[in-house]
Amino acid sequence: MGGKAFRVLMIAPTPFFADRGCHVRIFEETKALQGLGNKVAICTYPLGRDLPGLEVHRTIPIPWYKKLEAGPSLHKLYIDLLLLLKTLAVARRFEPQIIHAHLHEGVVVGYVVSRLLGLPLVGDLQGSLTGELREHGFFKGWLPLFSFLRRGEMLIDRLADVIVASATKVAEELRSEFGAQKVVVALDGVDVAQFRPRVAPEEMRIYIPSGRKVVVYLGLLNRYQGIDCLLKAIPLVLGGFERAQFLIMGYPNVEHYRHMAQELGVADHVTFTGRIDYQEAPRYLALGDVAVSPKLARTESNGKLYNYMACGLPTVAFDNPVNREILGQRGVYARLGDPTSLAKALLKTLNDEAWAKELGARLRERAVEQFSWDNTARKLMECYRALVA
Repeated sequence: MGGKAFRVLMIAPTPFFADRGCHVRIFEETKALQGLGNKVAICTYPLGRDLPGLEVHRTIPIPWYKKLEAGPSLHKLYIDLLLLLKTLAVARRFEPQIIHAHLHEGVVVGYVVSRLLGLPLVGDLQGSLTGELREHGFFKGWLPLFSFLRRGEMLIDRLADVIVASATKVAEELRSEFGAQKVVVALDGVDVAQFRPRVAPEEMRIYIPSGRKVVVYLGLLNRYQGIDCLLKAIPLVLGGFERAQFLIMGYPNVEHYRHMAQELGVADHVTFTGRIDYQEAPRYLALGDVAVSPKLARTESNGKLYNYMACGLPTVAFDNPVNREILGQRGVYARLGDPTSLAKALLKTLNDEAWAKELGARLRERAVEQFSWDNTARKLMECYRALVA
């Protein structure tokens, strides 16, 4: 391995695994750390799907709590308390050397555990907590509550011995707006052996009407991810390329967006699959000719882009620093939150097939050369070694 391995106790205050962004980071980080010889145990919520090869410890079941999707919930207040108790119990048996906490709630739980046991704490953040809550409409004009939680976030961001940010813009925000002192960047990555250019199996073609070029989206379905904006762009795309078919994969709110597609008159050109198993995602992405990520957040990481790249898909996204850090000059960019600009970017990619294929090939090269999960794990190992020393 080329260095000391560690016993790492990860805290995941989320229903892991539920086939979405931060869960993919937790899963892939764990696999990569294990590949470098580390022993990793994960403490998480009672809900979620067990994955082979991972040591997962869950809190006691909560029969009335069924939420798998991202977003705020008052239930998390007491579930996080149960997670704290579970983490302490597991730590006594597991005897970790590092506490690695994901998300802001995890940092709070991890701080208590790390200080009780005298262990270093690594916080792993993908964006601003209050920023995400605001995007989800949690405050709804309650500015005093927003200000109170913003101050709380500033405190949380200073609790960890080191904060790992999933994008450079996230790190800048943590330093400038929240006063975090020790921040390092460990970008998301992609398993390029699993996510790669391939021919879609014939049985997958049931999702696509014959003769159409396919725009794929894979992720959560909500306003925060820009799905409203994407659907509003579709009539404009069809006006310039009538053979387009949009394959929208993910959850929740499927019926809401299916109804919205009907109201916009584009239902025949949109296919909703519902939730997609992460292990099956490469086969579904193989159906695509173009990929799109209309995520509206300006500073939060955008993990789906790595998978698109590795599959060799020309990729359209909104123009912001995070997306440019990932896609570089090989992305196709639209003005943030503008359905007309998004439609123009998609039309440019759909109408110029040779150019789009060249973009996809170059994005695949970029993914292979720069964005492996092993690179992320090695960055984490540097943090571990410095803290333990």
